[in-house]
Amino acid sequence: MPHFPIHSLETAPQASQPALRGLNDAFGLVPNIAGAMSTSPVLIKCLAALFQNVHGGSFSEPQIQVLLLTNAVTNACEWAVGFHSFLAIRQGIPAVDVEAIRSGGLPGEPKATALSKLARTLIESRGQLPEADADAFLQAGFGEDELLEVIAVVAASTITNYTGSVTRPALEPPFDAYAWIKP
Repeated sequence: MPHFPIHSLETAPQASQPALRGLNDAFGLVPNIAGAMSTSPVLIKCLAALFQNVHGGSFSEPQIQVLLLTNAVTNACEWAVGFHSFLAIRQGIPAVDVEAIRSGGLPGEPKATALSKLARTLIESRGQLPEADADAFLQAGFGEDELLEVIAVVAASTITNYTGSVTRPALEPPFDAYAWIKP
């Protein structure tokens, strides 16, 4: 298996540096996964643009973290589960809900449950969403636009999750308490 470098702002290809600066501004550090991803300027620029749109969409940050954590678990990306567990707790998601998602379950709050269930179903069904699942999401109080927006979040996290599974970056010390090993 190839060894992928974890680039910093200084060592990343020049075309990757603006995206890394944006992530550094958002998180106060360049996440290791972004450092690995920056080996490909195309990949890191796609991720940065997609995440900017996702985080500027209609979902609250806690809702986005429910989606991203669900996606990380469903795609079995160890780095992303640790990172998004930390961010979910930081966004006020109850620890019991974070642990439920990490173990393959659903959070307790009804709208969070609907988000998590839809994201997992989209990934597991490879986008072939059963009508009953779409209806359940809409009945939870979301709109058709939000159903489609979940697809954008799934797409963004798929980039991260697949990159994490291929490059296997180390989880940074601030997130160590949330380390996760796929079952």
